Amino acid sequence: MSCLRALLCIIFPPLAVLDKGCGSILLVTVLTCFAWLPGVIGALIICNKQQ
Repeated sequence: MSCLRALLCIIFPPLAVLDKGCGSILLVTVLTCFAWLPGVIGALIICNKQQ
């Protein structure tokens, strides 16, 4: 994961997982709506997964 992607995960989590699929976007968006920190953690986990 690049530094730009990590920074994007912290600032705006749903935008960071935009290329990972609809399910990931929905999950991170819901987590971010409940609280910012779970959305950031979810985005970092999804972006770190090996394909």
